[in-house]
Amino acid sequence: MAAAELPGKYQKLAQEYSKLRAQNQVLKKGVVDEQANSAALKEQLKLKDQSLRKLQQEMDSLTFRNQQLAKRVELLQDELALSEARGKKNKKSAESSSQLSQEQKSVFNEDLQKKIEENERLHILFFEADEQHKRLEAELRTRLEVLETDAAQHQAVVDSLTRKYTDTIEKLQNDKAKLEIKSQTLEREAKDCRLRTEECQQQLKNLQAALGSRLEESLCIISEKVPFNDTRSNRYNALNIPLHNRRYQLKLRDLAGQALSFVQELVTALLNFHTYTEQKVQIFPIDSATDTISPLNQKFSQYLHENALYVRPLEEGMLHLFESITEDTVTVLETAVKLKAFSEHLASYLCFLRKILPYQLKSLEEECESSLCTAALRARNMELHRDMKRLTAVFEKLHTYISLLALPSTKPEGLLRTNYNSVFTSIAASLRGSHDILKDISKHYSQKATLEQDIPTVTQKLITTNDCILSSVVSLTNGMGKPCADSVPYEEALANRRVLLSSTESREGLAQQVQQSLEKIAKLEQEKEHWMLEAQLAKIKLEKENQKLKNSLTGYLAETVQERSVLPNVTEQKEETTEKSQREPIKSTSLVGMLTITTDNEKAPDVESREDLIKKHYMARIAELTSHLQLADSKSVHFHAECRALAKRLSLAEKSKESLMEELKLASQNISRLQDELMTTKRSYEDQLSMMSDHLCSMNETLTKQRDEIDTLKMTSKGNSKKNKNR
Repeated sequence: MAAAELPGKYQKLAQEYSKLRAQNQVLKKGVVDEQANSAALKEQLKLKDQSLRKLQQEMDSLTFRNQQLAKRVELLQDELALSEARGKKNKKSAESSSQLSQEQKSVFNEDLQKKIEENERLHILFFEADEQHKRLEAELRTRLEVLETDAAQHQAVVDSLTRKYTDTIEKLQNDKAKLEIKSQTLEREAKDCRLRTEECQQQLKNLQAALGSRLEESLCIISEKVPFNDTRSNRYNALNIPLHNRRYQLKLRDLAGQALSFVQELVTALLNFHTYTEQKVQIFPIDSATDTISPLNQKFSQYLHENALYVRPLEEGMLHLFESITEDTVTVLETAVKLKAFSEHLASYLCFLRKILPYQLKSLEEECESSLCTAALRARNMELHRDMKRLTAVFEKLHTYISLLALPSTKPEGLLRTNYNSVFTSIAASLRGSHDILKDISKHYSQKATLEQDIPTVTQKLITTNDCILSSVVSLTNGMGKPCADSVPYEEALANRRVLLSSTESREGLAQQVQQSLEKIAKLEQEKEHWMLEAQLAKIKLEKENQKLKNSLTGYLAETVQERSVLPNVTEQKEETTEKSQREPIKSTSLVGMLTITTDNEKAPDVESREDLIKKHYMARIAELTSHLQLADSKSVHFHAECRALAKRLSLAEKSKESLMEELKLASQNISRLQDELMTTKRSYEDQLSMMSDHLCSMNETLTKQRDEIDTLKMTSKGNSKKNKNR
């Protein structure tokens, strides 16, 4: 199926690549046109600058010419003033000449006035043209900068698209290579399969020929040597009475009880699974308490609500089958009439599964289309999509085999006795397959529940429902796993048997050893109690001796004080005290208590040895307890440090997990945002290209108008300059 999906996927990718390549060509063409237009605009700007410089030069020449004319006018005015002064002297003689000069003066003044006005008008026109040219130049420069930035942006977009397209091309080429390799392997496998089928057909022909010959031989033997055979008639076969075996019946009842408990657990788990699935449909991806769920989920929820009508009869059918098997009856497949009812109940539940399967698959697809569904959650949903199809197919197989087992109770010739073992083997294989599928469902649903907990809008109700569904799936998996007991290999079974035999042979010796050990333990316990009592008595005696020594010590101190108070006869008293000290006992102290030691040392060795023994014993015991205490303290400190380190690592791991999940969410959001931006940039780029083409057309029109205006200004300025030169 994956091999069939890959060519379609490759074809879709190729179509998308061709579309993107065509768009890339259009974008490249637009960029090239835009670059050509910008170059043309630059060339036009250079021409405008050159024309402006020419006009500036002409203006300078005109101003110089005007200055010359002004000087000429001043000279003429001076000459006129001189001529007027001379004319006053010769009024009479020059009346006729004065009239003529007056007329010439008036004509000259009018001509001068016209030239001045025309010069002013030319100045005004030149100033306006200069300002308009500067303004136009600034606008064109700004437009040129904008166009250059747009061209750079478009070039960057084109470069990114080309990189993306090259990556997609490489990916498609790799996929193509993989598909070619896979197709070659599939072709080799197909060739091998053809060869195997030919061999199998040849073997089948040989077997058919051999069986045909054996059948003919057996028919000849039966026809010749069997005088009477009534097994051909079903009427006579119905009169055959099977043997009654009480042990066999008890074993069958035990097996039926196990099957009943298995079906009961399965029914409970299925009821929980369908019920909690209905609850899940009601709250995710849309909560029915706040909004209306889709019609598909409404119908799916309605069908799931009817699950008890199809699941409960399974338990009832198996219970009736279990009750029909007793010690007094003879139970074989031909007499197990209740198995037919169980098969019918299983058929009705299979119809229920077939009815809800399309709605369940569509519900998962609708959940994948929701905005809350991430890519990982979509992948888990598609895995569950496949698992549900597989589960329904396994239940169909199971129903087929159970209906075959129920066939002998209604049609004895429908299933041969030689095929009973193969049918039971197929049922066990179907149960193992359902156990594997349910393990996959449990794994995928646990991953799905973990991903749904990371959704920002998750509710406690959804988390609880997911936990309930997961527990029901786990119970289903455990229930299906009970009939699938692991078999022990033959060699291991033999080794276990040898170990068992050897252990049974040495059981008596082990029992004797245990009895001896118990007797030793009892004796040691008695000795322990005895020595504990002795230790208590010794402690009491020690306390009494300490009290006596304290009393004697106080008396001794009082005597020494009295002796020191008597000053005379000091030497005699010293001698007496030395003699007394040789006879009287000496008080000494130790860690255990205060002991009395006489000077003649008659009883001192026993006391010292006993005190040393007690001291050594308690010191050793104290040292041992101290070492144990120090070891326990060090272990506790070490364990406490390890626990703290593990707690810190756990908190850091949780924080890193949260940060990684947040980064994953941000990355997915960024990917979606970038995809949206790419689409918007494509659209805006197309809109900008159209706008730029319109704008360039309008700019060309304005440039032509301005060129015409400049040409008119040049013509007028040239005409004025010619007139001024002539004048």
